[in-house]
Amino acid sequence: MTSHKSNLDAAAVSQFLASRRTTRDFIKDKPVPQEILDQILTDALTAPSWSNTRPFKIAVATGDVRDRISTEFLSRWDALAKGRNGNFFAKLKLITSRYGLPTSNRLSAKPYVAELKPRANRVGAELYGLLGVARGSREERDAQWAKNYEFFGAPVELFIFIHKSLGIWSASDAGLMIENVVLSAHAHGLGTCAQGAVVIWDDVLRKEFDVSDDYRLLTGLAVGYPTEAPVNSFGAHRIGPDEILLKKK
Repeated sequence: MTSHKSNLDAAAVSQFLASRRTTRDFIKDKPVPQEILDQILTDALTAPSWSNTRPFKIAVATGDVRDRISTEFLSRWDALAKGRNGNFFAKLKLITSRYGLPTSNRLSAKPYVAELKPRANRVGAELYGLLGVARGSREERDAQWAKNYEFFGAPVELFIFIHKSLGIWSASDAGLMIENVVLSAHAHGLGTCAQGAVVIWDDVLRKEFDVSDDYRLLTGLAVGYPTEAPVNSFGAHRIGPDEILLKKK
């Protein structure tokens, strides 16, 4: 009978989890070996799943496919940013051409509610401060945001799709799986960056991958080897359990 008891030291596990950081600058010309990527995806599927349904699919973009997707994303972002920030005629061009407007997950840009907004504002201010992005400079912020569509230089971009039929349960299962990807990658000396920014143009991905209409795009995940850039040492403020525990009535 297989034992479920782990031989890992609990303190070492806690230290390993705390050591993970989001990577925002990758070594583009250092590919992830296929055997490591295969192992990471194998590790991903050890995560629990609703009735073991695994209601998700993963598109792995590398090489020319990755570059084509990035090029199109950057082109669309340029059109969207110019239309959004420009004069009346620039906005009119964006609306009439529709090139750059979201084709999926249009609500992803919805403002944060009052309860959650302070956390988002804090990490944004601290990160942009580290990067030297001037507060109030839309041009600098747009330039930094554009790096999402270069996947921050990562040679691998994963796109995670979830089955529509299970709704939030698909997203829950995918989240568990993605965390396994992130931690396995970390154990292999790789960095990752979860990317909500890439979910607004799923038609680009559907041209490259055979994705059923039963699946919708949930998120992207950049994977690769981190550079020594200071941004990769950035540590977002981590809240304590007291901020998420519900009080008894």
